[in-house]
Amino acid sequence: MTLTNLGKYIETYDERNENRLGADSVVGISTGKEFIETKAKLDGVSLKSYKVVPPKYFAYVADTSRRGEKISLSYNSSDDEYLVSSISTVFRVKEPELLSSEFLFMYFNRPEFDRFARYNSWGSARETFSWNDMCDIEIDLPPLHIQEKYVAIYKAMLANQKAYENGLEDLKLVCDATIEKLRREMPSEAIREYIEQTDERNDGLGVDSVRGLSIDKKIIPTKAKMSGVSLSNYKLFKPNEIAYVTVTSRNGEKITIAQNNTTEKYLVSSSYITFKITDKEILLPEFLFMYFNRDNFDRFARFNSWGSARETYNWEDLIEFEIPIPDINIQQSIVDIYNAYITRKQINERLKQQIKDICPILIAGAIKEANANA
Repeated sequence: MTLTNLGKYIETYDERNENRLGADSVVGISTGKEFIETKAKLDGVSLKSYKVVPPKYFAYVADTSRRGEKISLSYNSSDDEYLVSSISTVFRVKEPELLSSEFLFMYFNRPEFDRFARYNSWGSARETFSWNDMCDIEIDLPPLHIQEKYVAIYKAMLANQKAYENGLEDLKLVCDATIEKLRREMPSEAIREYIEQTDERNDGLGVDSVRGLSIDKKIIPTKAKMSGVSLSNYKLFKPNEIAYVTVTSRNGEKITIAQNNTTEKYLVSSSYITFKITDKEILLPEFLFMYFNRDNFDRFARFNSWGSARETYNWEDLIEFEIPIPDINIQQSIVDIYNAYITRKQINERLKQQIKDICPILIAGAIKEANANA
């Protein structure tokens, strides 16, 4: 086989919405090569200029700056039309008898493509991977029947992962329904009587123990530059404790909070608030954090945040958050369901990553087979 320019097989598509589709069709494009729920606030926003992404079409964001060395691109494998921002580029395969759309998406799913896109991005304030750059990509193109053979393997793996994901959502529905049933049938009470702040400072832990928190309610590696920083004032974040950041501005309507569900002690910034359950025979830390993980807590925290330059959700406001507190055995049963959901969600993410990881192998296999048959 000889290399050929991708531009021979693809073309841009620019259909504007003109208010045909609603806000529920608007999606974002992730560096994980997925269409995701949009983070944009759409209240009062005209959708006329938004671009339509029909089934079997692609969309990508040319701006590659500040995206962790990856490009935001996805393929609409659903039967629905999506809407993306007018700054996105929508395109399709114009020679389907020569290039399979799914095969091309496997090509885009390789880390080699991300590296190529970043290396060939240009600009000063913003680096972009333009449409011309996309068209200039040189690819090995196996015959269509070989492409389809390897696409079939990819789609079989994807179908298995989707089946697992559907079961995952069923488990989440059970958990949510149980929580809502409790809320309707039991009185809610403020959590002030069940929690207390902890303010223990570093007792000798090193920089490897420093952690940050995310709006995804997870403990993450710190993003702070720690060279030369004294850790003596950092707070201890012990197992089963919960920590949160009081500042809620510029966090996408979410609060930064996480539970230490490990057996390790961590260090967090002295600006964080850390707290614990006072009596685990009455309230399980996991049960409380399950409520913190719900959207209505984010809304409550944002509504009760105050300030001018920076809005904060203070301790005095947090302790007024109300939840139903059932018998400890009921709490444990709900937590067990929730933990099963979290575990399976992690497994699902690993399955998705494995599918991404096999894309380079499938592409290489298709090229090798085509060369052997040449």
